[in-house]
Amino acid sequence: MSTLSSENGSEDYNSRSFWMPGNYQRTVKRTEDSFQACNDIVTCFQERARVERQYAQQLSEWSYKWKPVVDSSPLYGSLLKAWQCFLSSADRLASLHASICRSLVSEDGDRVRTWQKDTFHKKLFGGFKESQDTDMGFARAQKPWAKRLKKLDKARRAYHKVSRKEQAAREREAHAQGNPDVAIEKQKKIQEEREVVQQEAEKVRARYEKVLEEVNRYAPRYMEEMESIFDQSQDEERKRIVFLKQAFLSIHKHLDITNNESVRAVYNELHNTLMAIDEQEDLRWWKNTHGPGMPTDWPHFQEWTPEKKTKKGKKEVEQKGTIERR
Repeated sequence: MSTLSSENGSEDYNSRSFWMPGNYQRTVKRTEDSFQACNDIVTCFQERARVERQYAQQLSEWSYKWKPVVDSSPLYGSLLKAWQCFLSSADRLASLHASICRSLVSEDGDRVRTWQKDTFHKKLFGGFKESQDTDMGFARAQKPWAKRLKKLDKARRAYHKVSRKEQAAREREAHAQGNPDVAIEKQKKIQEEREVVQQEAEKVRARYEKVLEEVNRYAPRYMEEMESIFDQSQDEERKRIVFLKQAFLSIHKHLDITNNESVRAVYNELHNTLMAIDEQEDLRWWKNTHGPGMPTDWPHFQEWTPEKKTKKGKKEVEQKGTIERR
């Protein structure tokens, strides 16, 4: 049972082999698949750009919402500055993630689109010139091989057919020999039929071997031509892989905020601000601003001094006399 499974597996693998007729189509389709992959890559990172934009917007909204709360909070001194620094850091990070969004769309996305347009040339009625050229090259190289394989398969089937016929004749002959129920003449006739079939099988076998020899003789040329077309396709694919590697590295550079100097500056400043929280200085400020350290005018003896009298002016006296007369 295991032997049968192994044989079936071998036949299935051979039927899918690149060298079998039509199986080069997977390599041809690779061009169209690469084009679609470019579309998917652009769409994928456009969505990531939207995530960056939404995150930037949420950071800004969060900072805007909490700024008046923080500014009017009961915290003071270095502790208040630390809290406020979280909000200012968020504003700076929002700008950074907004720039990441722009880079993913206008730089990375446009770069892939431009390369895609320059690399894949669409035909008027569908498909791409590159895949069509590859398909035609493979088809030309495989046509004489497929013709020989078809001839070989016909010869093989003919040989197998006559072999079964010969086997049946041998079995009839073996059954007839020594069987008293079968007449001598009948046995002789069965023997003659077996000999005729045997001669036919030998001729068919010789024809099959001759066709097989022709196929094997042509195989090196076929392999050379197919590999030549395949190598051209590989070279195109190599260029695609190299480009997309660079595109991915560019995307990584934009997304990798761990190596971004601006991000490091934001978090370094935030860390320094947090480390600068000084409870002693804050308590001293509170003491001097709202506590015992405030200046005050302590009670003390104040000498009485008479008020100074001021002389009335002529105009004031005249105005007073006018009022009295009225």
